[in-house]
Amino acid sequence: MPRIAILDDYQNVAKSYGDWTKLDPSAQVTIFHNNLASVDEAAVALAPFDAIVLMRERMAMPAKLIDRLPNLKLIITTGGSNRSLDKDHAKGKGITCCFTRGGDSTATTVETAFALLLGHGRGLVYEDRMMRGGKWQTTIPTTIAGKTLGVIGLGRLGSRMARIGKAFDMNVIAWSTNLTAEKAAAGGAELVTKEELFSRSDYISIHLVLSDRSRGLIGAADFARMKTTGVLINTSRGPIVDEKAMLDALTSKRIGGVGLDVFDVEPLPADHALRKLDNATLSPHLGYVSDATYNEYYEDIIDNIANWMKGTPSRVMA
Repeated sequence: MPRIAILDDYQNVAKSYGDWTKLDPSAQVTIFHNNLASVDEAAVALAPFDAIVLMRERMAMPAKLIDRLPNLKLIITTGGSNRSLDKDHAKGKGITCCFTRGGDSTATTVETAFALLLGHGRGLVYEDRMMRGGKWQTTIPTTIAGKTLGVIGLGRLGSRMARIGKAFDMNVIAWSTNLTAEKAAAGGAELVTKEELFSRSDYISIHLVLSDRSRGLIGAADFARMKTTGVLINTSRGPIVDEKAMLDALTSKRIGGVGLDVFDVEPLPADHALRKLDNATLSPHLGYVSDATYNEYYEDIIDNIANWMKGTPSRVMA
């Protein structure tokens, strides 16, 4: 009678995707809708479970938590990889780690990034709030065409962002540590230095993987170089940007604003300063979320659990 925990179903939709009747009736599935915010809280709540399903990186699964889960035999993460899961430690303790297909998060993430850009540039989010308060035409939006889009990281996502910028008649420049002029041109952008990107761009969009090298990559000196009307868009990972420096730039009106889908702490605390700023357009980490992606996630979750229960686990992580 295996006990299975489905974590971080914020939207209460887990049972709406996939055919859960495929599981042996002996499986006891418990769904957690709220985030288990600390190792101590998670260790107590998850101690009885044989299997845990992680929704991307909504909750970390480090070694210190794994060691406190005596019954754990299976971990499933949605997507092909999960940087917050210490799979080597888990495998060393005999715990099977499985993955799922990931959908096309390239499209959904870039769509979110450009939606944040448009929402801020055209004043759509702010004017929506004003209209619901009875007001009418409180801002003068900017024109996107002719503006400069700076793309940080011109890989799979960054190149797609550059193409969309071009389609809106934007001038596109790009920078990353190892980007060459040839690769930039192939991605539809002009290679510039980091300093040039921040000083020339009207909109800056981040498309990097969080690593030791990129953590805190954007700080006070970068915000100081931005135009007073400049907008920073982040759909990658919160810690790439120094949060304190960003808040200082926003509260002092040093920059025009930010469009954020990712944060240092997720879910973003209800009393967080960002929630109170009119020049911050916020999205609750929807970059990878879509109906099609969830269909793949839960179909594979159910399949992985069923096969593990039969003794033939599928999609085992290398």
